[in-house]
Amino acid sequence: MRWIKHGQLYCPEATHPKLASHAANPLALLLDGDVYRVFYSGRDMQNRSSVGYVDVDVVKREVIYIHDQPIFEHGPQGSFYSHGVSIGNCYEVDGCRYILFMGWQYPPDGHWRGDIGRLILDSDLSLRLDSDEPFISIDEIDPVSLSYPWVMRDESDVYRMWYGSTVTWDAGNGEMLHVINHAASNNGHHWQRGGLAIPYRLGIAQAFSRPSVIGNRSDGYQMWFSYRSGSGEKYRIGYAYSRDGETWELRLDEVGIDVSSDGWDSEMIEYPFVFDHKGQRLMLYNGNGNGKTGFGIAVLENE
Repeated sequence: MRWIKHGQLYCPEATHPKLASHAANPLALLLDGDVYRVFYSGRDMQNRSSVGYVDVDVVKREVIYIHDQPIFEHGPQGSFYSHGVSIGNCYEVDGCRYILFMGWQYPPDGHWRGDIGRLILDSDLSLRLDSDEPFISIDEIDPVSLSYPWVMRDESDVYRMWYGSTVTWDAGNGEMLHVINHAASNNGHHWQRGGLAIPYRLGIAQAFSRPSVIGNRSDGYQMWFSYRSGSGEKYRIGYAYSRDGETWELRLDEVGIDVSSDGWDSEMIEYPFVFDHKGQRLMLYNGNGNGKTGFGIAVLENE
């Protein structure tokens, strides 16, 4: 596997106080032809994230429209998304489209934490909150904090979810142990959690985030994600494979993409969003500063 980078696609512009910096967690939604609406999480001066968007032509590799205000803002103080909204992907249930997100909160005297919320994507592509309460919150399986969900429906009409779950804030080497767990649902609304999906390796890959999954039961499932080793390195993009979507193999040496020697993604690469367009497999991803330098695009080389 080898990804060919085609450079930085969007560098954040301070179009609004709620979008003063960053364009993290890109999510591409086809509009027409080669044009996609790319939702992203931008930040204000207090590092609280809200959702903005740009429209891009993924064949010409250029931005054709920049929306100058947030389409969905973080919540008020005391809400489960008071300090940020980090989006996952879009999926459909009974004709309604949803986007799950990680809702950030920073309690005054405690550690930050995340829950999973759900947005409704209306026909005009506006976003609204499905509920003031978390869609999925901590429990005995996920007792600490949740992050970045990805949902897809398989051939048997079972919905599958992969999401981040914190085991501990410090695994003994100064880095958190944050794994990717999985859940399943027959209706897309009520979920049965299944615990660990991707195996981790302390000191090699132990702080995972933002899974992006493509595949089916016939050909197998592929997942890209960002991870930190726990040995001091910043985020890199990793890869895992599964024949059935349940039992996964960590294949970091097969990912085929790394930081550049210089420029906007020379320090870190993270938060991949992988999708297929007209026979090509594309990846949107972030670079330096957890999305501060925006997002770029890469194309999978034909094998």
